[in-house]
Amino acid sequence: MTNPPIGAQGQPEAEYMSPDEFRQRAQVIEAEVSQVIVGQRELIRQSVVTLLAGGNALLEGVPGLAKTTLVRTLADVIDCSFSRIQFTPDLMPADIVGTMLIGEDAQGRKAFRFEPGPIFANLVLADEINRATPKTQSALLEAMQEHTVTVAKTIHQLTMPFFVLATQNPLEMEGTYPLPEAQLDRFFFKINVAFPTTAELIEIANRTTGAYVPQIRKVASGELIKEMQMLARTVPVASHVVAFAARLVAATHPEGKDTPEVTRQYVRYGASPRGVQALILAGKILALLDGRYNVAFTDVKAAALPALRHRCVLNFEAQAEGVSSDEVVKGILETVKQEP
Repeated sequence: MTNPPIGAQGQPEAEYMSPDEFRQRAQVIEAEVSQVIVGQRELIRQSVVTLLAGGNALLEGVPGLAKTTLVRTLADVIDCSFSRIQFTPDLMPADIVGTMLIGEDAQGRKAFRFEPGPIFANLVLADEINRATPKTQSALLEAMQEHTVTVAKTIHQLTMPFFVLATQNPLEMEGTYPLPEAQLDRFFFKINVAFPTTAELIEIANRTTGAYVPQIRKVASGELIKEMQMLARTVPVASHVVAFAARLVAATHPEGKDTPEVTRQYVRYGASPRGVQALILAGKILALLDGRYNVAFTDVKAAALPALRHRCVLNFEAQAEGVSSDEVVKGILETVKQEP
């Protein structure tokens, strides 16, 4: 890139990051995380893409697949604040966002003061989010979407960058509260954590049962992450690529005119406009990570599964036949052509 990105007032920004530096920085972050997380390259890549997009990620996988360790490692690699919230049925919204306390002011008079909750951090781990009640889960909605928290009619701004990574266990569903569609839609990506291969299990055993402890370096700061997020939004996208992303999202709606048969048969509700936003923004970041300064069809296709799997609400027939949302999205990718 020869010219700096243009600011909001039409003037070139004083400081900017080159696409090459963006790629190098992201590779260093991924390399540091890989010192702790064995394999799971897709998990690491999609988590980093979500972070650089300024979004939030939902990780789903059985226990022991390093979901919590991934977030802790990201917090170790990036020099910014980190907090962990263990969701339980008795957790209350005030335990997350904070509450008003009575204290003394400078003159010794009684006064209310706001005590921030653990949501006031740059990286927030919401562990086992489906174990809390819907009332508590909804406390995350404003923070995730608006990056603000409202307590006692006062709006408190969260510090940027702000990244929520929530985990949920798909096996132990008894006594849990599945996330409603409105809250699922606020997650930029839903990332399925795969079980390790035999070779990866051997490597995990070798790394974690010996005396060696990997030394993780802080290779990025909050300010650097914000610079990378700004650069990602300057990547150009051709109109026909945007149109392809729009057709993919439209194809998730069963009432559409040109809807694929797999959607008509198995989908009850399709993706919202946030779906196409996630496809395009993730495509921009994937293009930069591949050393390109333009978004290709392959970038949109690579982002389709994590961006759309949680935004497609399946019907009873799909549940009865054991059809997953991944299968539906893959069927849509096979049906929708790159050119109309």
